[in-house]
Amino acid sequence: ILTDMRNEETTMDSFIKGMDLSTLMEVEACGGKFYDSGKQGDAVEILKKYGMNLVRLRLWNDPYSEDGTPYGAGTNDLARTIEMAKRLRNAGIDWMLDFHYSDFWADPGKQTIPKAWRDLEPEGLAQAIYDFTYRVLGTLAAEGQLPKIVAVGNELSKGLLWPYGRVPNFENIALFLNAGIRAVRDAAPGAKIMLHLDNGGNNELYRTWFDSFFARGGMDFDYIGLSYYPFWHGTVDDLRRNMHDIALRYGKDLIVAEVSTGFTL
Repeated sequence: ILTDMRNEETTMDSFIKGMDLSTLMEVEACGGKFYDSGKQGDAVEILKKYGMNLVRLRLWNDPYSEDGTPYGAGTNDLARTIEMAKRLRNAGIDWMLDFHYSDFWADPGKQTIPKAWRDLEPEGLAQAIYDFTYRVLGTLAAEGQLPKIVAVGNELSKGLLWPYGRVPNFENIALFLNAGIRAVRDAAPGAKIMLHLDNGGNNELYRTWFDSFFARGGMDFDYIGLSYYPFWHGTVDDLRRNMHDIALRYGKDLIVAEVSTGFTL
């Protein structure tokens, strides 16, 4: 959800109502079907009918083992991302590209360097991030499928490209993220940029992280993304207080990029 905490006149028209559909094609290939009031239909069209106006698609560098076996969970390589982006464009839906900078899931519990980058030192990793980001966006531009928003990294609370970019090594975190931000600015200057942390109710985390990032020369960007899982990340009031604080403190619009309200484990 996009909200401008600096403007009390913000209306619902300014909100992003979206979801991540990165696994949709795999679900469909496995036989999954979608219904609205008992009538089968296309998932994208059904969701659009209920107000969806933006979709997040994750991108993994090389989601295949050395023998070519897909890791699964959507197998979100560039070819599949382009196919899904075209489907969204045909439906009149905007999309966000989420760079994980890993061959599979990247989150606060794991930020694994892609296979092709394993032997690189920090400066080489920064160059690899720039080149990969620039190349991906160049390919998307050639296909006429540039995203509206680009997330540089995914759930960065504990850094990225471990061990070099693991918190508290903000020198390397800033080095890596600046490379990604520069590549977006160079290859897709019209796209907005998001940096995304988890634990949306933890104000101390957000203040410490972003203060440290900017203190090490972190470049400017457009949106702060937050994950909010109420069974892990505090109350809705905690989330609200954190959002009010960081919107004013850093002068950013905010996107709750992940949320789950499961009632049982």
